[in-house]
Amino acid sequence: MPSSSGPAPSGRLPACPDTGAADAKPKGGPARPDGYRAVFAVPEFRCVFAAHLLSSLGVVVCEIALSVLVFRLTASPLLSALTFALGLLPYVVGGTLLSAVADRYPARRVLVGCDVLCALAAAGMVVPGTPVAVLLVLRCVLAAIAPVFAGTRAATLGEILGEGELFVLGRSVIRIVNQSAQLAGFAAGGLLLAVVSPGAVLALTAGTFLGSALLLRLGTLARPARDGARGAERGALLGASLGGVRRLLADCRVRALLLLTWLPPAFVVIPEALLIPYAGLLGIGPAGMGLLMCAMPIGAVVAESLVGTFLGPRARARLTFPMGVFAVLPSLGFAAQPSLGWALLLLVLTGTGISYNFGVDRWFVAAVPEELLGQAMTVMQAGRMTVMGLAMGLAGVGAEYAPLRVVMPAAGVLGVVCVLAVIFEVRRTARGPVGGGTGRVPERCADRTGRFRRPENETRLTTI
Repeated sequence: MPSSSGPAPSGRLPACPDTGAADAKPKGGPARPDGYRAVFAVPEFRCVFAAHLLSSLGVVVCEIALSVLVFRLTASPLLSALTFALGLLPYVVGGTLLSAVADRYPARRVLVGCDVLCALAAAGMVVPGTPVAVLLVLRCVLAAIAPVFAGTRAATLGEILGEGELFVLGRSVIRIVNQSAQLAGFAAGGLLLAVVSPGAVLALTAGTFLGSALLLRLGTLARPARDGARGAERGALLGASLGGVRRLLADCRVRALLLLTWLPPAFVVIPEALLIPYAGLLGIGPAGMGLLMCAMPIGAVVAESLVGTFLGPRARARLTFPMGVFAVLPSLGFAAQPSLGWALLLLVLTGTGISYNFGVDRWFVAAVPEELLGQAMTVMQAGRMTVMGLAMGLAGVGAEYAPLRVVMPAAGVLGVVCVLAVIFEVRRTARGPVGGGTGRVPERCADRTGRFRRPENETRLTTI
């Protein structure tokens, strides 16, 4: 765990944390401030935060500018919409075929390299006369790099903050930035496109990626790769990536937690994907449509901030399962075809379900072997975005054959069933009581190398 004056030494919590581990104070030193203040007290994290803010805004603004540019070049709504779809679908490529990069190479080198590649891709979009096909390929490059970058950064937070309470709060800050960047990015992109060309906006996004790379290069420490293998021991990147994915999915505990991170967002985005046709159904103008698009991120930012600020680790852990189910429930209200005001309330409530991630983050990092942590985070991010993209596509197909008041609540019904099934599996594979209770540590717990060990004290109590 870090002190208030600097980054934490590298290290991991045991896979079977003891009672109160989330609340543990560092020995021999002044007590840190509570909550998010403690996270921002770490200088290295502040650099990661600023870099993430820049790159997140760059991604959102890039999507808008590229979509407008493609539409101006082709006058095709399909190709314009495809630029957004290509922001999700290539995640599965980067998240599987390149996932070993996150652990094979030093984290700072990977993060800076990803930002530089994104800057080059954005700069390539600015070149006059670039064919539309090339523009879409460059968009795919950005999307394939994204999960490697996100997974590497998530694993690095464990080295910067330690993988206890501050890690969970650090991940929360990243989610808040993601949701806030979605709101600010759409607003900023719209304003910029009103005064300058899409090419100029894309050039600006290239600058945000370079700014992020500079912050990470100068503001974070150089650390060795988590994968200690060298040379021929590593094998080919593709084989190592696929082998690591197979190893993660073969672990029933890791697999259950991955499903818990993937399924609620998949069902949540179904009503969100249908908001534009729903706005048309209500007969509201662009202002009302904009409110609908902003409602869910607003609910997510408010809930994430309040839960992270006012609740302790045990309370947040107990919220994991109820909020995971609650996230998919508000879509049931669309069966009544609510007016704009009620629809906004349903979407804000849906956004509050993001707070279920607090518990999942802690359980997941405890379940994954240290040498696969970066790859595991990459797979988590890639799977989430891929499943969300597929769900959005299926929602569009469903809306072609059934009314919105059927498709949108159907996501809630199916979501409740699937999420409850996954929760049952998470509880079944738990190494101790889930949600804040206490009990005996099982005889075998994964150590930091991924091997199993017998706990030093078998009567020790645990809270997952």
